[in-house]
Amino acid sequence: MFRIGVDVGGTYTDLVATDETGRTIFAKSPSTPADQSLGVMAGLEELARRLGVTRAEMLATTERLVHGTTVATNALLERKGAKVALLTTEGHRDIIEMREGLKPDRYDLRSPPPEPLVPRERRFGVRERLKASGEVLTPLDAGSLGEAIAAVRKSGATSVAVCFLHSYLNPVHERAAVERLTKELPGISVSRSSDVLPQIKEYERVSTTIVNAYVEPVVRRYLTNLEARLTEAGFKGSLFIVLSHGGMAPVEEASRLAAGTVLSGPAGGISGSRRCAVLLGIPDLVPFDMGGTSTDISLISDGQVSLSADGMLAGQRIALRSLDIASIAAGGGSIASVDSSGTLRVGPESAGSVPGPACYGNGGTAATVTDANVVLGYLDAAAFMGGARPLDRAAAEAAVDRIAASLELSRLEAAAGIHKMINLTMADGIRLMTLRRGVDPRKFALLSFGGAAGLHAAEVARELEIKRIIVPTVASVLSAWGMLTSDLRYELSRTHYGAGPRISAGEVRELFAELEQQAAGRLRSWFNGPVSIERSAEMRYGEQVFEIDVSLTDLDLAAPDIVEQIEDRFHRRHEELYTYASRGQEVVFVNARVAAVGAVAPIDRDTGSATSSGACSPRTTRQAFFGAWREVPVYSLDALEPGHSLAGPAIIEAETTTVLVDSGDRVTVNALGWLDIRLR
Repeated sequence: MFRIGVDVGGTYTDLVATDETGRTIFAKSPSTPADQSLGVMAGLEELARRLGVTRAEMLATTERLVHGTTVATNALLERKGAKVALLTTEGHRDIIEMREGLKPDRYDLRSPPPEPLVPRERRFGVRERLKASGEVLTPLDAGSLGEAIAAVRKSGATSVAVCFLHSYLNPVHERAAVERLTKELPGISVSRSSDVLPQIKEYERVSTTIVNAYVEPVVRRYLTNLEARLTEAGFKGSLFIVLSHGGMAPVEEASRLAAGTVLSGPAGGISGSRRCAVLLGIPDLVPFDMGGTSTDISLISDGQVSLSADGMLAGQRIALRSLDIASIAAGGGSIASVDSSGTLRVGPESAGSVPGPACYGNGGTAATVTDANVVLGYLDAAAFMGGARPLDRAAAEAAVDRIAASLELSRLEAAAGIHKMINLTMADGIRLMTLRRGVDPRKFALLSFGGAAGLHAAEVARELEIKRIIVPTVASVLSAWGMLTSDLRYELSRTHYGAGPRISAGEVRELFAELEQQAAGRLRSWFNGPVSIERSAEMRYGEQVFEIDVSLTDLDLAAPDIVEQIEDRFHRRHEELYTYASRGQEVVFVNARVAAVGAVAPIDRDTGSATSSGACSPRTTRQAFFGAWREVPVYSLDALEPGHSLAGPAIIEAETTTVLVDSGDRVTVNALGWLDIRLR
């Protein structure tokens, strides 16, 4: 029986299949942005070919297919979601523009306000009101609701977000409004805030609900089509979707909470990185995932990853918990240009998969990072994708020549400049995740993955004084591989509203017991294995505005001093983040969070010890630029065995990735067959 992971990227769709022995086969297929399912099905065809079976035979013996999708991400970035209307409490329809009263850059007086997903003419107030305690102050007015529904019909909206004031405490008005909406406007998509994000803070709640309403029809349509194509092709197993928090869920849950899929693809990479940390015995890693369109950077510290509810994408606030990932517009397809001042810029625009870099021969003419790597000799044009998709070196040179002419530089200088610029951009992304958070990157190893990362990892690490790089054999498809290590996960949150500022021990136990029962019950409807519970709370000092997330998983809720333990945990976490704790101030317990987790046992192939002789022979040599043109040895990654070692300068090639080893750097092959690079 197979397990298959599928990760749709901006340029390529990556696929990985493992069987019960741990044998791993992977494939790549060009992504099809217009309908991602076409690229997925083509990739499954290629994967089956590599397994030596038909696609129908492979799918018939596949127990689980785990999918990371960028459908929601693309809909937000490209503004191609549903036409959304908002129903909210009368007098509150402008909260989506008022936001929190803050600008992203408060000192930029000319920055325009972010454009809301719902224009004012499609935002309708309804006469109703709850008190801050959740009690009904003004009953839901049937006439006012009827007028709003008529306005929604007239507006031509295809999706509706319903967000009433204080509905996180009492959803009675939202439920009644949704019931009438679905009755009078059959077929319309509806998202209600008390279902999407039942917690305090009006702006976060309304923004997240609107995002969900905006992407839900697009995501549901895509997943429904994909399910139908898979069933038609012979798939009889379970289809799961990776969510932004790193867990996976069935199609129906992913469609319902579509805003939770906006980091679906990168989340698979973090799951894979965490598995790598376990296999390597290295608890501190910087996952560095460079693909064709973007680079995703995160942090694994002491074997743990961070979850955050502070997500932003395309200027929209998404307060659902997600893995802490920084995505920057830097990839192999990033376009190089020269601005009016004569300055070289690389990105953020990307050539994507269509037309792609000039060297792809699909009609693209802009110089990209991939074109520069061809000119510098780092990529073998004839052997790209195992020779199945040879690159057009002449087209790459012509594209780089146009940049060189604008800068009055040689072709080589322009290509080296493009390579250097993208490295500096990605190094800055890692600084954002480390130095700016008080973390010293020099204490971490860089985990290099994604099809393009190996070409840049050494110089990026050197810029940050990181001394060690790990390159897994599945580096080019690690996100898809990581999806096969993702657990099932269902999260619930609830705002605590007490009579006093301090929560009581009884309230803590009652709150978490109820959430745990609901979360575990929902997860068991998808999963018949063992379920574990993770607890956390969002807390703050009394005079603060923003909360911090504090893990409570290992606390005994039955302890008589449980409140004191929770507050002490908060003080310590605050000190870790901000270097101080104010133990004399009152601590406010704001939101309780529970995650029910169904652990999926990973399948790993047995590894032996590194017993091969240290010497290994290159497959060939070629001219490449390492400070100057040099004839460097080229090694085949597939031919390297545990125990082998080599010194730079060198190039290590596989079918879907290439790794540069600079002068003075040394590579050893560990027991997993992965590259362990120590920088000079």
